[in-house]
Formats: sequence, C-alpha cells, structure tokens
Amino acid sequence: MLFKSALLAAATLSTSALAAFGVTKSGDNIVVDTGASNTLVFTVNAKSCDITSIKYRGEELQSTSKGSHISSGLGSATVEYETVGNQYVKVTCTAGALTHYLVARSGDSTIFMATHITAEPDIGELRFIARLDSKALPLEYPFGVVSTTVGSSSTVEGSDVFVVDGQTRSKFYSSERFIDDTRHCVNRDATDPIHACFLLNSYSYEGSSGGPFFRDINTNNGGDFTSLTFYMNSGHVQTEKYRMGLHGPYALAFSLSGVPEGGANMDTTFFKDLGVTGYVAPAARGTVSGTATGVASSFQRVLHWYNDAAQYWAYADSTGKFTSPAMKPGTYTQVLYQGEFKVKAASVSVSAGKTTTANIAADAETKTSIFRIGEWDGQPKGFRNADKQSRMHPSDSRMESWGALTYTVGSSTLNDVPMALLKDQNPLTIKFTGTNTAAATLRVGTTLSFAGCRPSVVVNSFNAATPAAPTKIDSRGLTRGAYRGFGEIYNYAIPAGTLVSGSNTIKISCTSGNSGAGFLAPNIILDAIELFN
Repeated sequence: MLFKSALLAAATLSTSALAAFGVTKSGDNIVVDTGASNTLVFTVNAKSCDITSIKYRGEELQSTSKGSHISSGLGSATVEYETVGNQYVKVTCTAGALTHYLVARSGDSTIFMATHITAEPDIGELRFIARLDSKALPLEYPFGVVSTTVGSSSTVEGSDVFVVDGQTRSKFYSSERFIDDTRHCVNRDATDPIHACFLLNSYSYEGSSGGPFFRDINTNNGGDFTSLTFYMNSGHVQTEKYRMGLHGPYALAFSLSGVPEGGANMDTTFFKDLGVTGYVAPAARGTVSGTATGVASSFQRVLHWYNDAAQYWAYADSTGKFTSPAMKPGTYTQVLYQGEFKVKAASVSVSAGKTTTANIAADAETKTSIFRIGEWDGQPKGFRNADKQSRMHPSDSRMESWGALTYTVGSSTLNDVPMALLKDQNPLTIKFTGTNTAAATLRVGTTLSFAGCRPSVVVNSFNAATPAAPTKIDSRGLTRGAYRGFGEIYNYAIPAGTLVSGSNTIKISCTSGNSGAGFLAPNIILDAIELFN
C-alpha cells in the first residue's frame, strides 16, 4: 500500500512539481514562482515589462512570437520587484504616465494585475493582452468560434472581419456586456483541460469607461497566437471620456478543473497591503442600497452609478431591492435602467464606511398609445437579425434579408422590422388602420447611430422635419457587433388631420449627409417605435 502511494505521489510530481514561492532575477529575466500545487512560473522582462514565459504545470503557454503586455507593449519601462510579507511578489513597471503591477500570491495559479494612469497612454488603447500559444490553447470561452479567425479564406471588411468555413468571424464578436463579463477564457478540450481566464470584479471595472452595457474584444485565436484580452479603455463605440487612476485589480488565472469564478467570488482586497497607487481599501468605501420601482418584472432592472472618477453597477432582485458594490466616496449619478433603457437618474452621495439608502422610481408617462413596435428596453431585441448581429457580420449568409420591409400593425411580427436602417437601402414601411385623426406624436428610439444617421419620417403625405444630426461616435457599430451608443430618442409632431380614419402609412428611413456603401453606409439601430396621442 505504501508502494502504491509512492507511485501516485511520483505521478503527481511529474506534472505538478512541488514549487517554491518566490522571485529571482537572471540577466533581464525576473522569474516569479507562485508556489502553487499546480505550478505557475512566469517570467517578466526587466527592461520592457513583457511577460515572456508562462509555465503552468511545467507546460509553456506563452506564445513565442510576441509577449504578453499592456497595449502592444510598453517598449521600455523601469521594472522593479519585491516580496511583501513572504506571501506576495509584486512587480512594478513604470513607463511615463503609466504604472503596471503584476502580483503573485503564494499558492495561487494566478497573476493578479492592476494598471494606474495619470494620462491616457500614447502606446495605444489601454488593454492587457495575454498572447498565448494557439496550439496549447486554441479554444475560446464562452462564445466559441465566432472570434476564431485562424484559417480564414478572405476578409469582409478591413483587416478585422474574416470568412472561415463560409462564416464571418472577428475578434469583436467575442465581446460581452461589462455587467455580465466576470470571466472570459481561452482553453483546450476536456481530454487534457486547461483554462486561462481573465477574472474580473467591480474593482476591475471601476476605472474603465462606458457603463454596464459596454462591450469590447475579449478573445481571438488568430493563428500565430490566441489573444486573451482585458480592455480598460478603448475608442470602440466610445460614449464617455476615459477615466484616469487605477484600473483593477484584475486577474489572469489558470485552472485544470473548469472555468474559475470571477465577480464577487474573486477576492482582491489583499491589494490593501501592497502599496499599489490609487487602490482604495474596502474600509475606505461605502455602498448604496434601496428599492427600484416602476419597471415591470419582465425587464432586467439595472442600477448604474458613475462620476468622472469611477463607475459601478448592480442588478436589482425580483422585488426591486439592490445593493451597490463597494464604492469610492463621492457624489454619483444614479441611473435606473429598464433593460438598457434609462428611465430615471438622480444624485447620490457615498461616504466611507456607510450605506446610503437611495430608492429610485422610473418616471411615469401619461399617454394613449395607438401602437408600439418593440419594447423600450434600449436594445433591438426581437427585430430581424438582432439575435445574430453581436456574433457575426450583417453580410453573413446566416442573416435574413435586411429589407426593405413592411410592418402591418395587428398582423406582422417583430421579425418584419430590421434591427438597422441603412441609408438609401432598406426603409421601413408601417401600415395601420386607425380612426383617430387628432394630433399625435411618433416616437422613434434608436440605440446607436453611425455616420450621422437619424430617422427621416413621412406620415401619409406629411414630411416631418428632419432632426439635427446626433452626437458623432467615431466607430463602426453594426458591422463589429455593437448596438449600443447614446440611445437617441426622436419625437415627431404629427399635425391634426394628418392621420386619417382608415388606412395609414408611415415610412421611416435613414437620412445623413455622410456617404458610405453597403453595411458601412450611415445607419441607425432601432430600439422601439411608438405612435401616441
């Protein structure tokens, strides 16, 4: 029996050798051993801060073609390291306005990180990219091959949308809403599983920009390497200015036994002992709690808090009760969303060590609806191709025709409305039978506008005034899987006598002074359309 135990121990040591926690330096290599039972040893270049080696259980997972680093690499940096309390190794990389931290905790198969900036870096978008061996980690989680572009036969758009096996794929299609993105991974199959995952919690996102529904590139197997990315700031459908200060902590974790947990399950409060610039410990934070009302139970009820320094979010439960994450002290705008549609905003102050009660109720609206198409939820949900758009290009053969389409009130389905209207390509015609000839309002809600597009409306023979161009977002949306921008709502006054007793026709199209072809033409993505008195 002792002999059998010895054999088992030897087998374990062959793949997961007993490790010694600590850090050593050899030439330009800073080598960190986390001392985990499933060994993790990573190497940081002492001149650039690039991670040049990641050995998990003795297997090299780092790509040999490029390092893992902030943006596309700092180029050069001042790199220092220290052991803190015999429990942590902290590597600090300084490059101008940016300081990046790499932290190992004794016994964890995880590289914890945080990034502090005093100005937006000039090296490119603020992101950390782990460039991992695509042969060792070829798969992507949770959305699979939609962003696996290796083996492409052609491109559809620029250099970032590809055709693979007849399907359009792009790194953009790996994105997930920040509020739901607590982990994303690259991995390999279950016969010899390894997961490499970014794990994220409320601290990870508080210095980012874009709010709870912002999405960005997470994973991409492009052939030379598999990219695993955490975006902090980017210009991809950017709706607010970048935040300075600390971004993180966030974690690059390695696992054999499935997908590790992020979110509230990821404890990074030990950063309070590490002397990380900009880190605010839990004891110096406060929370907001209350009850959200006025949103039907059929919608998600989302709370969002933000100011120039930080952002946070939470779901309300089935009764409307909510509690915020631990927040930095300050005054915040508190927003209640019906799905992704803003229904109320108020101001709330947060104090260290205290819970502030701040109930919030959606604004009530008194109107008599003649018809409504879609829901006021800030999403194109239910409209044609909306179920596919975030994971493929609109030209993909799996998409249905974009129109022009006709929606007949009372008999058509939401699938008879395209999620997007493109300039000069697919106007939407709405037909309905009415008896009310009084003055009315046509409300058209959009979630995103590209290239200055806004709705142009003709009601029977009446041409409604064209609204001013919306605030410009200098980024593709429809073709890169994004649907959320500023969420403009347009109200068109319909004079008395315009509507007739009997058959009525409304035509809505995209109008813009800008040009473009195909799916890169000016366009709007629809939220809902409602006619009311």
